[in-house]
Amino acid sequence: MTSPAEERDFIPVRIAVLTVSDTRMPDDDVSGDTLVARLRMAGHELAARDLLPDDRAAIAAKLREWCADPGIDVVISTGGTGLTGRDVTVEAHRDVYEKEIDAFGTVFTNVSMVKIGTSAVQSRATAGVAGGTYLFALPGSPGACKDAWDEILMAQFDYRHTPCNFVEILPRLDEHRRRK
Repeated sequence: MTSPAEERDFIPVRIAVLTVSDTRMPDDDVSGDTLVARLRMAGHELAARDLLPDDRAAIAAKLREWCADPGIDVVISTGGTGLTGRDVTVEAHRDVYEKEIDAFGTVFTNVSMVKIGTSAVQSRATAGVAGGTYLFALPGSPGACKDAWDEILMAQFDYRHTPCNFVEILPRLDEHRRRK
């Protein structure tokens, strides 16, 4: 793992946070609050925030809406990535993805193994790209949100991080849509 390159300037990204839950309300959304605090502490901008129930169509519609918003670079959702019947966030994300970031789930599982052992197999954390926007689906626990941000996303959303990071290729995510 390489540390941030000194010669590059930090570039803040605009991040939307979506909590998916049938039971959480804005005043007790600890996982959403965890993500917002961390992204702001890292120097990024909270571009939008919402809370939706576990409804696949509604989640996919919100993801599409935010992907179409030029003021949003990244969407991070929390909740609905487990194995129960109401856990449909992963399916909603995959309904929207143009490309999946396959290694994200693997790296998240490796991080989780250190923290929670074999219970990590119950997470279906995923990531992808759609409409020039990064999309991440994280588990609903504050610990999982903290681990994903601290161990993976914080570095990948720091332009100074080398040898590569998500920020440096952000302008090229939708190049296939541009005229030649």
